[in-house]
Amino acid sequence: MTEPNAPRRRAPGMSTEQRREMILQTALPLVAEYGSAVTTAQIARAAGIGEATVFRVFTDKDELIQACVARALDPTQLLSHLGTISLEQPLADRLVEAAEAVQGHLGRMGAVLGALAATGRPPQRTPPAAGDARPAGRDESQAATKAAVAELFEPERDRLRIPAPVAADVFLGFMFARGRSTLAPDLTAAELVDLLLHGALR
Repeated sequence: MTEPNAPRRRAPGMSTEQRREMILQTALPLVAEYGSAVTTAQIARAAGIGEATVFRVFTDKDELIQACVARALDPTQLLSHLGTISLEQPLADRLVEAAEAVQGHLGRMGAVLGALAATGRPPQRTPPAAGDARPAGRDESQAATKAAVAELFEPERDRLRIPAPVAADVFLGFMFARGRSTLAPDLTAAELVDLLLHGALR
């Protein structure tokens, strides 16, 4: 039992980078829900910190929102997931896992960008900070994603009618087109992959 007058042990302090990451992780779903109407007070409350702590890491709400946009667009999590898909699985299983990862990425991105647009703040792409190793823009992100998906096709290259990078292009074109429209909304990832690999004929 703790003595009444015993000094309270404080949790180890976080570095600036750790605090920034914690605030960003907390802010992302709030920005996806409220768009630019979210307040730093809401974010601080959800993070369990004082509002002043937010401003020790971010200059203002604008900088925080821009960081959320950059994180939503950042393909690092997607690329990491694609890189962990086992090539020992059948091709269809690999592609279903990849499709679900791509759909998750597009969903997170669409939620943040859509909420900001709906609240009157069209997001702008910002260049990466100096020393940031992540892909700098859309072209680089798409190239990295295409290469990761092409790797999933490579074990079957002798059976493919087209080169693996072209197959990856078709796969991603299908996924991104579906993400931007109501293309085949009722089809599961497994059904989409089956359609891609075997066509529409029985």
